[in-house]
Order: sequence, then structure tokens, then C-alpha cells
Amino acid sequence: MQPDTKNWTQVTEFVMVGFAEVHEARFLFFTLFLTMYLFTLVENMAIIVVVGLDHQLQRPMYFFLTHLSCLEIWYTSITVPKMLAGFIGVDEGKNISYAGCLSQLFLFTFLGATECFLLAAMAYDRYVAICLPLRYAALVSWGSCFRLVAACWLVGFLTPILPIYLMSRLVFCGPNVIDHFFCDASPLLALSCSDVTLKETVDFLVSLAVLLASSTVIAVSYGNIVWTLLHIRSAAERRKAFSTCAAHLTVVSLFYGTLFFIYVRTKVTSSINFNKVVSVFYSIVTPMLNPLIYSLRNKEVKGALGRVFSFKSWKGQ
Repeated sequence: MQPDTKNWTQVTEFVMVGFAEVHEARFLFFTLFLTMYLFTLVENMAIIVVVGLDHQLQRPMYFFLTHLSCLEIWYTSITVPKMLAGFIGVDEGKNISYAGCLSQLFLFTFLGATECFLLAAMAYDRYVAICLPLRYAALVSWGSCFRLVAACWLVGFLTPILPIYLMSRLVFCGPNVIDHFFCDASPLLALSCSDVTLKETVDFLVSLAVLLASSTVIAVSYGNIVWTLLHIRSAAERRKAFSTCAAHLTVVSLFYGTLFFIYVRTKVTSSINFNKVVSVFYSIVTPMLNPLIYSLRNKEVKGALGRVFSFKSWKGQ
């Protein structure tokens, strides 16, 4: 039951505090996060360009990787530029309209859920490649890849619809200060004048459903991969087989570790400052590290980077 709101004024704009506690060092943090953001853009764009130009990488594994890189670019671009504007005292960096706040939360949730499902699809690809190599061409055809990726984007898009609808039904009557650097669900719920029990429950269940569904696919895939590797007698063959999924497993560990830690505990009473630190890790640090992990732990990607960006390659064209 909604409380009586006839004497309340609906909030039309929010002010994001960001990292007010580091005010004295704000220019240092601005430089740090700007560098990380630009590095993220360059790295992920490089992955997209390399996979697009190098014919040796025209395979399903790298098709999924380009979509992951696109996600990382959009994922960080939704939050970081506005956070940077807040560091240097630009009012537009701190202020965000009610509609803009819900839109940011929708897009952030949409892309985060899509990344979960995309990582699961990549785990399935590795499972088929290692455990069912003779059936790989049939099970992971280009048609299957397009359908898998389309399903990831579609389910990711549908994920935030109910949570955002319930958020839009809440009353925000003041204060309007969000103690975060973007419009995340937990700090928004802390500002609501309505009963947020239903909203918290739905957020928890939706987050848990996304994480459990995608992580189950990943766990089953890697369980079968480990079982298959244990039955390979040659240690060299085991290392070679595992090296094809080591980068993906590292990325999964980083991404899911932080998401499980923060989004399965969406209570308003959670530590806001701690949530901000964890949010920085999965929204800024992880997207920056992922291309490095894939390029440093993958000889094919490193070789393609050398071929595409070397002077001889351009001269030969």
C-alpha cells in the first residue's frame, strides 16, 4: 500500500555525490579514472578491429569476444564520463534528471545482464571445443553463434524491465542526494519515501536468477572441461587444451566474483562506501583488465595484434 503523498513534492532531479570523501585529491582521481577509461576504450576497440581484420580470428570464440568488447565500451561509457565531470566540479556531472537516472540504471542493468549471458555462451563454446571437438562445427556454427548472441542481448534487455518499472512506481520526496557515482539501485532505494520491500525482493530475485542461470551454464561447462582434461594422458595436451579457456575463466572469476558479492545483497542497509569501491572494480577496473587478459594469455590474439598494427602489415596492403 502506497503512503499518502498529497503533501509531498516529487523529486525531479537527483544530485550524485560521487567520491566526495576524496575532495582534496579529486584531480588525482580524475586523472586516474580518465586514464583507465581511455585505456579501456582503446583496448576494446583494438580487439574489435583486430578480430575484424585478421582472417585467422574469424572464429566463433572471437566473434563472442568482439561482442564482449562492445559491451565493455558501452558499460563504462554509461557511468564514467558523468563521474569524471563530477570530479572537476561540472554541475551537469553531479545532477541528473529523474528520467535520466532511471534510464542510466536500465542501461547499466541491461548491459550487465547481457555480459553475464555472453560469458555463459563463451563457456559453452569452450566446452564444445574441448569436450566435443568432432561436433564443434555442427554445434557452434555461425548460425548458432548469431542466435546465441541475439538471445544474450534480448534476455539482457528484458532483465531490467520489471525492476525499473517498480522503481518508477516509488515516491521520491527528498532528499535527492545519491551517495554514489551513478544511479545504482541500492542508493536510490535509500532515498525513497515508499515501502521498498517489494522492490528489494524483486531486485534480489532477478539478480539471483541472472547470476545463477548464467553461472550454472559456466560451472557445468567447466566441470565437463575439467573432467575431459583429467582423462587426457599427455600433460602437454592438457596444458594446450586448458590454455584455450584460461583467459575466459580469469575474466569470469573477476566479473562474477564482484557481482555475486554486491548484487545478491541489495539491502539498503549495506555499506554505501563499500558498494562504491566494489562498483568501481566491476564497472571500471574489470572492463580495462579484460582485453589485457585476453591478449596477454592468448597467443593468437597477440599474434593478430602484431600483424594488424605492425608497420609491415600496413605497408604490405
